[in-house]
Amino acid sequence: MAAPERGIFKGRSLCVRIMVRDLIIESTALTKSYGPHVALDSLDIEIRQGATGLLGPNGAGKSTFLKTMLGLIQLTSGEGKVLGFNIRNQGDQIRRRIGYMPEYEALNPGMEAIHQVRYSGELIGMNPNIALQRAHQALEYVGLGEQRYRQVSTFSTGMKQATKLACALIHDPALIIADEPSNGLDALSRNFMLSTLQTTVKNGGRSVLMASHLMEDVESVCDNIVLLHKGKLAAQGKIEDLKAIDKEVEIHVWGAASKMEEALTDIGMKVRREGRTMRIGHNGDETYNHILQTAAKVGSQVRRMHDHEASLEDLFLVIMERLGHDVKSSEDLFGGV
Repeated sequence: MAAPERGIFKGRSLCVRIMVRDLIIESTALTKSYGPHVALDSLDIEIRQGATGLLGPNGAGKSTFLKTMLGLIQLTSGEGKVLGFNIRNQGDQIRRRIGYMPEYEALNPGMEAIHQVRYSGELIGMNPNIALQRAHQALEYVGLGEQRYRQVSTFSTGMKQATKLACALIHDPALIIADEPSNGLDALSRNFMLSTLQTTVKNGGRSVLMASHLMEDVESVCDNIVLLHKGKLAAQGKIEDLKAIDKEVEIHVWGAASKMEEALTDIGMKVRREGRTMRIGHNGDETYNHILQTAAKVGSQVRRMHDHEASLEDLFLVIMERLGHDVKSSEDLFGGV
């Protein structure tokens, strides 16, 4: 594959190359079955340029979806395109334009980082000399310029993750798929990884599909999400738009908290409570009056009341609750990984 004429890693900013199509991934009634087991159930998905989080509990179908989109496994029915290429018969074209950062160990521990990244470029058809030049640039971009001649076996977890990202970026892909990119990293390495992905999207004009169980990390990088559950599409769209669907009012009460919760529930209000803090579903401007009237009735003092700024974690839990899961955190659904 020929390399672009301009370097892509100069000053930790990728040169912008505008894609013709706004949609980078699209599917219609996408279905994948293994005998009687339906792994993907009639998915209608649209993923646009930018950063998108791919979410879902273990067994939701995320891995099957990625493999299908890359043309690695054949779909049972339906249609799909990635970067304008048909997943049924153009998988090789898709894979040449994708940078993949896997969760699992994918590096040769006996190789120096520079040659590991160079080798990744050669595997997709880059000229060896160009691949070596680009490997230097990619390692500099991910913060390993001064460590490039060290063997991978001597690297920390954060340095190995950065090396995998360099391998994914070497051929200047239009789309980077990052599978659990910040998992297992210390705070400093985690912040640098997330910052690098943000820079790749915002300054580089590339797109990122980020699969992660860390809601805070997804929200820091991504503007959009696709949420799968048991092979079905549970939610998709802009995070801010989805969070607005379940607007809540947060109150801090003093005294008779249990009576307050019960009374609010009795008048049909949705309440989530942790100790003296309650979040009540927003049902219009009258919500505030109902809260204050209920507090006066049961003898509770409302010390503070404000609109709750929902997080992606909140949104995730609300959707999972609607799907029948009684959970307190995303860790419960992801098996504590």
